[in-house]
Amino acid sequence: MESEPVSPIIAPTTDTPVAAVMTQVSALTAGLSTAETLEVTTLMAARFSTDDSLELAATVMADAMGGLHAHLRSDDDLLALLGSMEAVGRLTDAGRVALAADVEVRSDTRIQTVSLARTRGSVTGTDLITTLTRVSAREAKCRVKLGEKTRVRQMGGSMLPPRYPVVAAALTAGTIGVDAAEAIVAGLSDLPSSLAPADVEVAERGLVAAATGAITAENEGLPNAGFAFSADLIRGQMQQWKALLDPDGTAPSEGTVLAARSTLGFGTFRDGLYPLRGGVTPELRGVMNGIFDTYLSAHSTPAHAQPVPAEPGRFPTAEEQVATEAAQAEADAEQQARIDAGEVIPGADQLDALDTRTGGEKRADILRGLFDAAARDAGTPQLGGAAPVVMVHVNARDLLDSTGVGWVDGVEAPVSIATVQHLVCAGGMQRIVFAENGEILHSDLKQRFFTRAQRRAIIARDGGCVVFGCTSPPGWAEMHHVVPWYRGGKTNINNGVALCWYHHSTIDTSGWLIRILDGAVQVKAPPWMAPSGDWIPARKHRAHTTLGR
Repeated sequence: MESEPVSPIIAPTTDTPVAAVMTQVSALTAGLSTAETLEVTTLMAARFSTDDSLELAATVMADAMGGLHAHLRSDDDLLALLGSMEAVGRLTDAGRVALAADVEVRSDTRIQTVSLARTRGSVTGTDLITTLTRVSAREAKCRVKLGEKTRVRQMGGSMLPPRYPVVAAALTAGTIGVDAAEAIVAGLSDLPSSLAPADVEVAERGLVAAATGAITAENEGLPNAGFAFSADLIRGQMQQWKALLDPDGTAPSEGTVLAARSTLGFGTFRDGLYPLRGGVTPELRGVMNGIFDTYLSAHSTPAHAQPVPAEPGRFPTAEEQVATEAAQAEADAEQQARIDAGEVIPGADQLDALDTRTGGEKRADILRGLFDAAARDAGTPQLGGAAPVVMVHVNARDLLDSTGVGWVDGVEAPVSIATVQHLVCAGGMQRIVFAENGEILHSDLKQRFFTRAQRRAIIARDGGCVVFGCTSPPGWAEMHHVVPWYRGGKTNINNGVALCWYHHSTIDTSGWLIRILDGAVQVKAPPWMAPSGDWIPARKHRAHTTLGR
């Protein structure tokens, strides 16, 4: 029996409905590979308006993804499909970059009388892009930045070519990816404006040729001509071009050094941390080093003087013994002088074995102490009529059961329940009861935190962190509830002691124990450090020591 003939394929025009063309595409591409389907669809989409072409491409891509089945493909088919998918992706990225740049321009009140972003309820073009596309602000800014350098520019009533036309053409054609384009544009933008435009154009053509594998007048006959390099290798070539065009560019001028300003920001939350972004001037680096070195310096007691050696096989003579004792007495006197001057803390060498923090972790804790002290300082500007405060929200049941997480205002990442308990112990809490519909039913007026007067009194008694050997300044100390508030502990000076942030955050796991008897603070060291297990009076403020007469 003869098979039924297939309907002839219509030649699509701009008036042909997309749905009808999709039916024809399905018939035409039946039995073709995914890569071939993408190629046929691209050719047919060129006959439509931009909106219809994108609709057609999106539909075909959805079908292609449904039949991807990468794990079932041969090695050759897998790699061919990867290349085809990347080609489609480059075109898509080029469109994203171009559209994002136009949205930003139309939202710029310096250029437009009416801001597109503000007419849509957004503040900036980047804000509008992130709302519409659901990409990150970082990604939106990257698209806008690249698009501004590769879009046609308007100067009054005239239209000017893109600042980097070769990159723009390759990006639009889909022969270069966004990451390579960013590397070229960023590198060329760093070149001094005094360079001849013709030299910059040569570099641009050479870099684009290296990124696309094209053979041009700049690379013809050179090794690797016609080979397309990855974006990482393009960045390396960009540095070579910069060194060729601007040999002195790597050495900052006096004006650059004098104009440099320190900057600090935060990266995207990852692996439990917000990475710091920025840089500091040499002057600020020196200030920071001074602070860090002061608190990281070794305060431990040095080894005792070594005995004057005797010859092997005999006891030391009386003269040698006298010399040894004299050397020991001199070392002891010098050591006591350093202790009296506060340069050495006896027993600190034992504490170093307990403190497993790295140098970087210690510097971060020092920086935290500086910020905590600044937040409590009376001279710090207020926000909304109150001193800077870290607001942490947690479900009451989670807090009592020691489960769940807490949430810090202004920070999207959660904090552990242990951190919440630490912050509650140091800074207090306020209980708020909500109805199921979110209505506030009750708010405690009483807050479980030490008042300024209580804090001053505790600092005057303890003189700083009560853990032996801790050199943290008294002004950095946090207030610790000896008996936790959730176990009935009260917030008063007879249940509060001073601890630095590090010892406060590790008090439940480090082995140190604290109690207050008749108003006096006592400390018990970890068993491995003090096997006797005796309670020892904690440090006191140095003002408690009277001067003998």
